[in-house]
Amino acid sequence: MFHQGIDGFGASDAWQCAIVGEHWPLEKRERIADLLFSQAVDPCGRPVGIGLSLWRSNLGAGTAEQGDASGIGNPWRRAECFLDPDGRFDGTRQAGQRWFLEAAGRRGVETFLAFANSPPVPFTRNDKGYASPGDRGLNLRPDRLADYTAYLADVLEHFRGQGTPFAYLSPVNEPQWNWDQPGQEGTPALNAEVHALVVALSRRLQQRGLDTRLVIAEAGSIGHVMGPMAGDGRDDQARAFFSPSSPHYVGDLPNVAPIIAAHSYHSVWPPEAQVEHRRRLHDAIRAVAPGLGYWMSEYCILEQNPEIGGGNGRDLGMDTALFVARVIHHDLVIAQARSWQWWTAVSQVDYKDGLVHLDDGSAGDTGAMGPEVLSLMRDGEVRESKLLWVLGNYARFVRPGMVRIPCEVAPVQSCADGLLASAYRDAGGAIVVVLVNQARREVLCDLGMPVMADTYTTSATASLEPNRQPASGFTVPARAVVTALLAPAAGGRSSC
Repeated sequence: MFHQGIDGFGASDAWQCAIVGEHWPLEKRERIADLLFSQAVDPCGRPVGIGLSLWRSNLGAGTAEQGDASGIGNPWRRAECFLDPDGRFDGTRQAGQRWFLEAAGRRGVETFLAFANSPPVPFTRNDKGYASPGDRGLNLRPDRLADYTAYLADVLEHFRGQGTPFAYLSPVNEPQWNWDQPGQEGTPALNAEVHALVVALSRRLQQRGLDTRLVIAEAGSIGHVMGPMAGDGRDDQARAFFSPSSPHYVGDLPNVAPIIAAHSYHSVWPPEAQVEHRRRLHDAIRAVAPGLGYWMSEYCILEQNPEIGGGNGRDLGMDTALFVARVIHHDLVIAQARSWQWWTAVSQVDYKDGLVHLDDGSAGDTGAMGPEVLSLMRDGEVRESKLLWVLGNYARFVRPGMVRIPCEVAPVQSCADGLLASAYRDAGGAIVVVLVNQARREVLCDLGMPVMADTYTTSATASLEPNRQPASGFTVPARAVVTALLAPAAGGRSSC
C-alpha cells in the first residue's frame, strides 16, 4: 500500500538570486549553490548541501529595466525580462538567475520550473509590472495575448537549447490578490482569464513541439482551491479548472499537468486547524478528480502566532525550522502533496523568508540587512539556517519517484508538540523515515526492523549529522528532526 508519489522539493530564485548570481564573488555564489543543491558529502560523511530536486526560476516582467520608473522602490524586487527594447527575445538577460540555473544543473537538480508573476511590461494594460488600483483582472492587453504566449514559448525553447529545460511553466501566481501596489511584480486574474491564457498557451506549446507542462493556479491560499470564498470569480479553483462540467475545464489539454497548486499561507495556526484545513483540502480535490495531484508550491512564515511570532525577525535557529517542519509534514501526510516548495531560497532582509540568509557582517552573527544596505548588492556574509537543513531532512533523501507509505506513531502524538513521522519508499525498496520531534525531551524510536539505519540529525547543534544506529531502537533528540535510511532488505511497514 502507498499514498502519493513524490515529484520533488524545491525553492525559488526570487528575487535575490538575480543580484547575487550576477554580482557576488564566485566563491560565495558557489557556496550558496552547494548549500541549496549539492548531494555530495564532505570527507567526514556530512552532507555539503540539502540536494533540492526542483528549482523555480522567476520570469521577470521588466521592472528592472524600468528602474525607478517602474514604481517599485526596492531594487531587489525588480526583475529583468527576456525582451530587449525593440521587443525581441534576448537570452542574455537575467544573468544572475541563469547562473543559478546552471549551478543547479551541474549539481544534479532534476526539475526546473519557470514562473511568471506578471506579463512583460510592454504587454500590460498600464505599462507596469503590477496592476492598477481597482483593476481585478489580468494585467494583459487583450491584443497581446498571442505575443505573450509566443514570448513564453521563446523562453522555453531557449532554455531547452541551453541544456536546462523547464519541465514546468506556471503562468499565474496568486491571482486572488489584487497586486495593485508597487511592492513587487504581480497581477490578479479571474478564473475565466486563467482559462483563456492556459488554452492559448497549451495551443502555442503544441505548435512549437514543446512538452513543458503547465502548472496552475498557484492559489494564494488552500481555501481558494477547496471551494467558494469571496465569490469574485477567483476561487473554487480545483473544481473550476479540473471538473469536466466546469466552463473553465482545462484537464483535457495536452500540456496541462494533472496538478492543482496552492500556497500554504493563512492556514497553519493553530496546529489543530492546520490539520483540519489540509484534510478538507484533500477531500475537496479528491471529490473533483480522484487522480488530480496536489503541489504545495510556495510557503514562508507570514501568519502571526504565539509560537514564533510572525514573519518579522530573522531566525536561523530551530524554532522556525520546527514550525516549518510541522507544515511540511502535514502538507505531505494530510494534504498528500506530491511536491513541497519553499518561497525564496536566499534572503537579505530581517525576515523569516529564506533558507540562506545574507547580511553585511558588521555585527558578528547578525550584521545589517535590508534594501538600504547597498553593499549587499555586491558582497556580504552567507548564513546557513536550521530551516535550510530541516528542509534537507526531506529534500535530500525523499527523491522524485519515491512514494509515501504508511507510517504510524504509537501512541498517537499531539500535532502541536509531539512526534511526527512519515515514510517513503523508492523503486528498489529502500525506505526513508522522517521523524520530527517537537517536544523538549528526547524520544526513543523503534522502527520495528532488526536492521541498522543510517540517520541524519538536524538540531540546535547539528546539521544533517550522520550516524549509524539500530532501527529497532535509537534516540531522536529533543527539538530535532531525524531522517533514517533503511536498506531494501528491511521491507515491511514502518511504525515508531
